[in-house]
Amino acid sequence: MPRRMLLFVSLGEFLGMTLWFSATAAAPAIAREFALDATGRVWLTMAVQAGFVAGTLITAITNLADAINARRLVAIGCIAGAAMNGAIAVAPTPGLVIALRCATGFALAWVYPPGMKIAAGWFRERRGTALGIVVGALTIGSAFPHLLAWLAAGAAWRMLVVTSSILAVGAAVLVTVAVKDGPYVSASAPFDLHAVRSVLQVRGVRLATLGYLGHMWELYAMWTWIAAFAAASLAGASPSAGSLFAFIAIASGSIGCVFAGRWADEWGKARVAGAAMIVSAICAALSPLTFGAPSFVLLVLAVVWGFSVVADSAQFSALVSEYSPRTQVGTALTLQTSAGFLLTMASMRLVPVITASWTWRWAFVALVPGPLLGAWAMKRLAKLPASSQTLNARS
Repeated sequence: MPRRMLLFVSLGEFLGMTLWFSATAAAPAIAREFALDATGRVWLTMAVQAGFVAGTLITAITNLADAINARRLVAIGCIAGAAMNGAIAVAPTPGLVIALRCATGFALAWVYPPGMKIAAGWFRERRGTALGIVVGALTIGSAFPHLLAWLAAGAAWRMLVVTSSILAVGAAVLVTVAVKDGPYVSASAPFDLHAVRSVLQVRGVRLATLGYLGHMWELYAMWTWIAAFAAASLAGASPSAGSLFAFIAIASGSIGCVFAGRWADEWGKARVAGAAMIVSAICAALSPLTFGAPSFVLLVLAVVWGFSVVADSAQFSALVSEYSPRTQVGTALTLQTSAGFLLTMASMRLVPVITASWTWRWAFVALVPGPLLGAWAMKRLAKLPASSQTLNARS
């Protein structure tokens, strides 16, 4: 039963999270049709982040993630996100397109964190592996639109957007019909406006969140701009080549999530997360040397960086779920996610500013401090005593 539920949850996350990068993959075509300037193109990419931050923040403050069953939240989020994303295909103005992307991000706040909570409810001793598989699935879901953009380079961008909405509706049906609550599911709790304060009083939660912030400073900036970086590096190549490299980079992360989950359950979640961030920081620092190099060199960077940049992601969720009070796991996960995605808006905006001044060669060097800070936080967290939930699992 746990393995079957993990399969269903992972498939649901994969289908639902295709909404995230659907418009990003189609952004060049949307920008041409609506004659978007540089600022408009940036907001087309960042709008989903802004909506997601607002959604997770409101959900955390209201304790909604623990007051409403996670399966119900995921289904509602998928349906609402599919509707908002699908409406982009008939939106008459660029302003409405950006607003709908923001609304899609808001809806996805009820897909990603609650999905992690569902999976955590089915596993305790192998939670790192389980959450690694879930994050790997949603990583593939995030990469999938880039693959479609490459395969259907000449197709209308509206087809890409509508396809992702259909997949998200399928996710809602799957989670509603096939997914059940696990034996370790966090109990539903009454609305508690002090839940956020209670969560932040736990040192393990604070350190795990700090590590997550360092991780997120790098992750979405790399995911968002790797296609443009690759296209600029491979000057003269097919216009869709950037999409292919973006898919390879992001999809490599799904493998990293699974392997890191297995390693984390053997060697410790904080240690594995810290090691992954050191590797990804090295890749960001070396990225200028790969710019303009042969495509094979860029491919190696895409695979290694893609593998390491998200390999640690699930471990932050696992650590927070272990150190949080049992009735506030949903709030803790949602708060962590909200803070992390708020930070991504700054790093995502920073990359085009850097490229405008110093070209694409130097696009990613400013991302290096994030994972280094996260690795430091994980080193501190590894020295803490095991959480009470972990001790109970071992006994």
